[in-house]
Order: sequence, then C-alpha cells, then structure tokens
Amino acid sequence: MNKNHTSKIIFSAGESSGDQHAANMFKELQKLMPGIEGVGMGGAKMRQAGINIRFDSSGIAVIGLVEVLKHYAEIRAALKLMKKLLLSEKPDLLVCVDYKEFNLKLAYFAKQQGIKVLFYVSPQVWAWRPGRVITYGKAIDMMAVIFPFETAYYEAENVPVTYVGHPSVDKVHPLRSKMEDLSEFSLQAEYPVVGILPGSRVNEIKRMLPIMLASAEELMKIHKNIQFVLPQADSITDELLQSYLQASTASITVIKNQPYDAIQCCDAIMTTSGTASLEIALLQIPMVIAYRLSAITYFFAKYLVNTKFIGLPNIIAGKGIVKELIQHDVTVKKLVGEISRILQDNYYREEMLEQLAIVKEKLGVGGGSKNMADLAFQMLES
Repeated sequence: MNKNHTSKIIFSAGESSGDQHAANMFKELQKLMPGIEGVGMGGAKMRQAGINIRFDSSGIAVIGLVEVLKHYAEIRAALKLMKKLLLSEKPDLLVCVDYKEFNLKLAYFAKQQGIKVLFYVSPQVWAWRPGRVITYGKAIDMMAVIFPFETAYYEAENVPVTYVGHPSVDKVHPLRSKMEDLSEFSLQAEYPVVGILPGSRVNEIKRMLPIMLASAEELMKIHKNIQFVLPQADSITDELLQSYLQASTASITVIKNQPYDAIQCCDAIMTTSGTASLEIALLQIPMVIAYRLSAITYFFAKYLVNTKFIGLPNIIAGKGIVKELIQHDVTVKKLVGEISRILQDNYYREEMLEQLAIVKEKLGVGGGSKNMADLAFQMLES
C-alpha cells in the first residue's frame, strides 16, 4: 500500500451488538493506523469511536420475517445508500458486522466493485442451513468467526476463515465492585435482585417486556422485598420504555450506560436470547432465557432451524444448562417458577453456576477486538 495513502474502511452494522463490536474494533485499529478513516452504517457507539455514520441503523434493527417486511422500505433504502457509499468513497475494505442477509447483499455488491470484504460474526450456519457457507464464501474475502467450533464449517468448503475470539470477553467488565454497585443503585444487599433484560430491539421490547413486567408483579407477591433492575439498551428510547413501566405496578430500577454493573447486582435474570445471554454467562449470573417471535416467523423457523437450543450458553455448552422458554412456553407462570427456583433452590443454582463457569472458560481469554483489528490491518496491507 502507498505510504501516502490514507486507508478508508466502510463499516456496515445493523444492530446494537454489531455497533459495539465495530466500535471496539475501530478503536484497536486506530492504534495500528492512527490516520485511518471509518465511514458507514451503525449507531451511537461507532459514532463515539470516530466512525462517520452516514446511516443510523437503530430503525432497522429488527429480527423475524414479519418485522423485516414491515421495515422493508427502510432496509432497502439503507442498502441503496450503502451501495452508493461504496461507489463514492472507494474504500480499501468493507467490514460487514453481523446483520446477515443485508450484509450478504452488500458484500456481493462490494466484490463486484473489486472491494475487499471482511465479514465479522458468522451467520449461525450450524443452526440455519449449513449450505449457506458456500454462498457467503462467494461474497467475502475473509470470514471472522467468534466461536472456535465455527471454523470447521468454512474450512470444509475452503472458505477463508479466522477465529478471532468473542468480543464480549473483553468488554464484559463492571466498572465497580458488586457492593459499590448495590450502593450506587440504592439496592439492598440482604434482599434478592432480579434483572429484566427484554432485548435491544424495539420489537423485542414490545413482545417481551410486558410479560416480564407481569412476572415481576407476581414475584413481588411471593418474595418479600424483591428488587428489580433493568439495564436500558442504547437503542431503546426513554419514551418507549416508560410507556410500559408506567403501566406496571412493579418497581423497576432502570440503569443506563452501565449494563454489566447492573447485571452483576442480580441474583437471577430474565433475558432474551442472543448476546445478552452470553454476557450474563460471562458475569456468572443464573438466568432464564425467554423469547417470542411473530407467529409467521416462528412457523418457518421451526422448519429451518437445526439446533436444539437458541441460547448461546446452551449452544456453547452443548446441553441445556439454562432453562429456555420459547414462544407459547413464555408464560408468567413459567417465568416466575424458574426465577423462584433459582432464588430458592441452592443446589439448582450452584449447578447452573458451575456450568456457566465452563462456558466462560470455553470462550477463552479475550482479545477479540484486537484480533479483528490485526486481521483488518493485514487485509489492508496485502
């Protein structure tokens, strides 16, 4: 590469977790290439890291067939804008972070323009149609996977792949001690604390928060002086959250910008699947995973998904170490029953904690963001 050339990367991240991953990677890359320029689609974390955000992706962070169809016009507009950006900015590298189908289309377009493509966070090919490995292989120059078992799927099809480690291992660290956090959030150490993590997408909040709040109301009748905390995702507005909280009789402590401090205060947590469940596992907190999709999305998912579990802790463990409540099983009775069991059954709680410790060990020592930066640097220099 010409030493006088200022390298430019276009990032494409469509969800809250991808926004965070891209931001952390870019910060590490700036240490290697201080003058590097970052442009693209993402959210607040990427903007704070110094990436020039041309499209705010918070409005298109949806999952499920029905939800995608509802936001199709906006998603299509975002894709059109990103393609134009590739043509006008002429980047040295496109980094696609998660957001699978959107980024697959963008990656194909970039390859046609002769732009190198680095895909960060593999689609879950072990759960959804393993044959997709070949499809992605045609659109990318390198797949960066975050779980060690994923490399075999790509190597089997001769698709370039690098295991970089899970970025959450580096970032999941509270700012203070648990006792300091209990004091900071006005929580009483002698009484149980239950976390409510309804997701980082608007449709997840609408689908999951009401039943979690209803469960909290029932738990208040069973457990004296029980306390609740809700770490508010950056992608969720105060207005949306408060519209549900104000309609509930449960007293909920909402905590902003300190998710890991909030989580470490908990004795048990109700959470959706995804990155949140993995972060809870890394902080070694017992949990129940609950998730609902639209009826149509769930119908198709039953036939397409080829995995026994949806929760990352269970997938990594290879067995059901954490209770999963999916679709019609997501009821107040079952959520309350599982949280109560975690709080009251010491043997059950300790057994879950032992298994979560194994999951944490399997994820390794970290370095995911730095490894990603090193990989991008190599691709820029080659």
